[in-house]
Amino acid sequence: MQFTSVPEFDKEFNVLLKKWRSLKNDLERLKTVLKQMPRGYSPAIIGINRLGIKTEIYKVKHFRCQDMKGKGNRSGIRVIYAYFPQQNKIEFIEIYYKEKDDYDCNKERIKKYYS
Repeated sequence: MQFTSVPEFDKEFNVLLKKWRSLKNDLERLKTVLKQMPRGYSPAIIGINRLGIKTEIYKVKHFRCQDMKGKGNRSGIRVIYAYFPQQNKIEFIEIYYKEKDDYDCNKERIKKYYS
């Protein structure tokens, strides 16, 4: 399985990494899970539909962050990624911390790269 990311993801990741230093290892652990189940499993990883594109887009809702003690997989970190089964590739699109409201995803960014 090949993993890549869009430039906006890298910027968001670096901002969050300053606050939660374990995030780099946490993302590697997520990659291990995605190698086994790239289409995810409910309720931890769900598909995002109704975008008007053919690319498979998924949202990781249960992301375990070691630095967030006592929260387990309900850390509030969300990861959006695209899965390309023919290429055996996952591309990370967006990562954010859900503080109060949990919006679905940045649809403009997804359409920019996958329309």
